[in-house]
Amino acid sequence: MERERRSPQKKKKANQLPIAAILLVIIIAIGFYLGKFSPNLPMFWLFGILLGVSLRASRYCFTASMRDPILTGGTNLTKAVIVAIALATVGFAAIQYKASLAGQPIPGNISPAGVHVAVGAFMFGIGMVIAGGCASGTLMRVGEGFVMQWLSLVFFIVGSVWGAKDFNFWKPAFMDSGIKVFLPDVLGWFPALVLQFALLLALFVLADWFGNRNNPENTL
Repeated sequence: MERERRSPQKKKKANQLPIAAILLVIIIAIGFYLGKFSPNLPMFWLFGILLGVSLRASRYCFTASMRDPILTGGTNLTKAVIVAIALATVGFAAIQYKASLAGQPIPGNISPAGVHVAVGAFMFGIGMVIAGGCASGTLMRVGEGFVMQWLSLVFFIVGSVWGAKDFNFWKPAFMDSGIKVFLPDVLGWFPALVLQFALLLALFVLADWFGNRNNPENTL
């Protein structure tokens, strides 16, 4: 007589509510402490905590959005990044258009594009894939305890400080010689926004098609 196969018992998850309550008290205490130095610091602290929770829950990462379509064929994060850029476009366009109507300088970093952008993007892309995350993904995984990301964060800081130190050399030598185009100055505000959203929509449709092609079960 064959022995009945016993289904493995699921390990009971530990109750994490006490830990969550303790962390909440600590977060609130730190917020009150930061308020002694500046009224803005508690707000920055709160937004940082909420951003970290959002990143942790969504696994949002710019590296994965560019890497996953090639490695796994998944494009969910790619589409999420495109939607985020579209939402950011609305906010930034409103702020910049308001400044334009008031005759004020257009806020934001409108930097020239050139060979330095292509070289920097290529080097940064290699580094992100090797490290397993960009700035946001690295910070998120540092909080999760990934030792590799601790090392990545150290050298990320070292590289940023080094780049800031030599920025006055790189800017006139390479950056200022690039092509500087601000679409609203060339096309006007409304046509520029139409072109921006049309390109984002085209990228979203392409990403959705590519993801469904590699994962047919996701097709409705």
